[in-house]
Amino acid sequence: MTTEIDAIVGKIRTLEHELEIEFAKRRAGFRYGLERGKILFEQEVIRRHRALRVGLGRYLLRARPLVVLTAPIIYSLIVPFVVLDLWVSLYQALCFRAYGIPQVKRGRYIILDRAGLPYLNALEKLNCAYCSYVNGVIAYVREVGSRTEQYWCPIKHAKRVLGAHPRYAAFEEYGDGERYRVELERLRIALQSEKDESGQTIGDTALAALDAADSDGAR
Repeated sequence: MTTEIDAIVGKIRTLEHELEIEFAKRRAGFRYGLERGKILFEQEVIRRHRALRVGLGRYLLRARPLVVLTAPIIYSLIVPFVVLDLWVSLYQALCFRAYGIPQVKRGRYIILDRAGLPYLNALEKLNCAYCSYVNGVIAYVREVGSRTEQYWCPIKHAKRVLGAHPRYAAFEEYGDGERYRVELERLRIALQSEKDESGQTIGDTALAALDAADSDGAR
């Protein structure tokens, strides 16, 4: 990547970190904590939340007929998403080992913690668990896919890509055939050297070492 692009990506990551800090400050105001991975609210908060809960019967009576009629369609998607989840997990378990790529930690992406919210009724908890799972699978598969793309075809598209994954910024420019083989090897080494499972790093240490080697070679 050019120095300018490196600087912009660095600023984006800094802003993302600052945003997470602000989210954490806001969460602190809702008076809950974590103990051995379990979310615990203060008793006063729990009582207030339970008072806010809409009963299941009243909740169903309020539902619009079209929402009820389309419910089987949205719930039917659980089948392809479970298949996708299992198949991608099998793929990375076998292929990532062969490629020397660190495996994506599935549990970092699929978080099912909304069922502990006292102000949700049983159906709302089910809906939230469903949404958490499906969107978690999408995020998990996206990271598996982005690592695969970095290993096999780390080239930017000629056209602008909306919602590109974080690794995309490090990919080689479209049409730069002179540097492609070198950059492919650089990015593969960077990927294989990753230690952080968050998907936010791209092997900066390995890239720096390769840059130093390139500089020595140029001399």
